[in-house]
Amino acid sequence: MARRVVVTGMGAVTPVGNTVEETWNNLVSGKSGIAPITAFDASEMEVKYGGEVKNFDPGELFGRKEARRLDRYTHFVMEVSRQAIEDSQVLANGANRSRVGFVVGSCVGGVGSILEQYEVLQHKGPARVSPFLINMILPDTGPARVAIDYHLTGPNMAVLTACATGANSLGEAREIITRGDAEVMIAGGSEAVINPLILAGFQTMKALALNSDDPAKACRPFDLNRDGFVMSEGAVVLVLEELEHARERHAKILAEFVGYGTSVDAYHMAAPPEDGAGAVVAMQKAIQQAGIDPNEVDYVNAHGSGTRLNDKVETLAIKKVLGERAYDTVVSSSKSMTGHLFGAAGAIEAMVCVKSITDGIIPPTINYETPDPDCDLDYAPNEARRANVTVAMSNSFGLGGHNATIIFKKYLEN
Repeated sequence: MARRVVVTGMGAVTPVGNTVEETWNNLVSGKSGIAPITAFDASEMEVKYGGEVKNFDPGELFGRKEARRLDRYTHFVMEVSRQAIEDSQVLANGANRSRVGFVVGSCVGGVGSILEQYEVLQHKGPARVSPFLINMILPDTGPARVAIDYHLTGPNMAVLTACATGANSLGEAREIITRGDAEVMIAGGSEAVINPLILAGFQTMKALALNSDDPAKACRPFDLNRDGFVMSEGAVVLVLEELEHARERHAKILAEFVGYGTSVDAYHMAAPPEDGAGAVVAMQKAIQQAGIDPNEVDYVNAHGSGTRLNDKVETLAIKKVLGERAYDTVVSSSKSMTGHLFGAAGAIEAMVCVKSITDGIIPPTINYETPDPDCDLDYAPNEARRANVTVAMSNSFGLGGHNATIIFKKYLEN
């Protein structure tokens, strides 16, 4: 009998809130987390805004000495893991910690620490470079550190598939449980990319939104006048658990994780094929694994980054997979409010899917003003939508042509 996987806890630190509930309430309210950058002087940049995590003090959370030895992306991992473990109560009552694992990915890991310590090298010499640098920069430091903190000796790794990282991390964690290698996996993504180098790189790539008059309105997924995405930071993890294990401990079950599909375009490093073939494959694989009919999908949390080509191609791919049903399916982009969290994007969007199921509400796509004939679906423009969501699907697409789709379903006792 196939092992079923459910969600029993979540943790979040995002541009719109430092807990799951704060994040969710602000998303449902249509509140943007995009604002002028405060982490560094961006006055010489063309783009001067991003989605920063606010009021987050790692020294207060972990102690000043410990915080200095870790990169910001690891700080995020540690905090969201604490929240999720507390939310799920999965480690209470003598849990078998050898059967609890961790998969959290990051696109760039501790890039902030690399830049900081390179400055030290240049101005103070090699002897002054931090002895903690190597551990600070590795993308797998986050999951490794949490394993040490909680003595979790199950499967532990970082997945890296550009902007599909968060969704792939969740999907691969699910696979670990279904094949019997763990009973519980904490999974998601973390990213701390608000720095001059990364911003400059995307700026010269012409990938970023340029509405500097009002940063909150910069990201406009599916709108005719969209012109790019907004860089953001943060982390989200979900506690995934084998169903019988969750039942035995009388866990609070939020949703069932029923489907995962992944593919690569093998086409271009920065642009999807115009027929959306890779995205179609990922969605079809996820639907097949979920054992559902495409007509059963109630909500699609789109990748919806706000770039000209991505939104057009994703719309086409959704229509190819769902057929005429696509026009009756609500699609929204939470990136319109959070910006693009890169390696954590798929994780926060998974959280949104789970909350849409538990709360019966779909967050809006804000800043949607002018319809685009190429983007002709129902994007829940500007206002949240009450809905009975039984099946929610999330798409994540990344540079290099990486695609990942995950599907959650309302859990019903049977």
